[in-house]
Amino acid sequence: MREAVAGRANVEDTKELLSYYSDLEKLEAGALWTVANKIEPWFPQSVSAPVLWRYRDLRDHVLRSLDLVTAEKAGRRVIYLANPHRRDVSAAVGWLYTGLQVMQPGEVASSHQHSASALRFIMEGEGAYTVVDGHKMTLKENDFVLTPNGSWHEHGVEAQGTPCIWQDGLDIPLVNALEANFFAVHPNGRQEMTYAVDDSTHTYGAPGLMPASGTWSKSYSPLLKYEWAPTYDALQRYAKAGEGSAFDGVMMNYINPLTGGPVMQTIGASMQLLRPGERTKAHRHTGSFVYQVAKGKGYSIIAGKRFEWEARDIFCVPSWAVHEHGNSSDSEDACLFAFNDLPVIRALGLYREEAFGDNGGHQPVT
Repeated sequence: MREAVAGRANVEDTKELLSYYSDLEKLEAGALWTVANKIEPWFPQSVSAPVLWRYRDLRDHVLRSLDLVTAEKAGRRVIYLANPHRRDVSAAVGWLYTGLQVMQPGEVASSHQHSASALRFIMEGEGAYTVVDGHKMTLKENDFVLTPNGSWHEHGVEAQGTPCIWQDGLDIPLVNALEANFFAVHPNGRQEMTYAVDDSTHTYGAPGLMPASGTWSKSYSPLLKYEWAPTYDALQRYAKAGEGSAFDGVMMNYINPLTGGPVMQTIGASMQLLRPGERTKAHRHTGSFVYQVAKGKGYSIIAGKRFEWEARDIFCVPSWAVHEHGNSSDSEDACLFAFNDLPVIRALGLYREEAFGDNGGHQPVT
């Protein structure tokens, strides 16, 4: 790829050069100027496409898997969501993975650990729970739970519960790209629950308060479960206090209460509220995002394409894609949960953001 710009590669092929390149290839080498413009783009060139996965289209297929494969044989009964341009790495967008996991009442997935960081966002059902390093957490719709890298964790549904579906989010593609992924199954199949049920929330879940004593030293948040009710309440309170962001509406980050930083080292998460009729201004930033609609209905315009969404739909925004969101209702708010790779992007000094147009204008809609 040649570019007639000073400082960019602009070498015309000749018979002699082509022979030279062939000689280099035999030595497992190459001339930088033949690939420089491709591997050093002027701005991020994501190969991921914006995608909307409609829950109403997926739900029956997810439930059908209950009759086709057992949780024991599957390891984890999950329907993963594949970006059409990232199927080779099983990614939903960029280096992020997501899928829909379903479990029957009385089922338990074996305890395991892996290098990838993971999260769960509960979509429907009653009686779901997760155990992380001995901490058992009961889960309800729109609760957000962490299963950090290296932690022993297992999932299940109480016998008196109902079939449960939740969204899984992991950085498996990233960890595999770094060639650093490990996986292990607990030697006993199950782990002991060594703490009181929901102790994490009871200890660290009160806003503005911290235990006067404690010895938590792990790199991820000690608050392993973030409940929906206080999250939504916090959004509503914040909405009364100010206008929020012109580009994201009323948006709040899930944080590690000990540090104020992201919940895990490689994955960040947020919840944002769009007021009735609100439409955000368009912007773009580095970092990939996977969204789930926690409440309401609306639309997003991503890279010039409009996607209409409703509760439980999932969609993605590739890195550096211009995007904006809108609430279609004139009377009810809408809420979007999202997880992202911003902790990695920021730690590497690669975060960049800009408004689209001088006045936050919008791309043409197709």
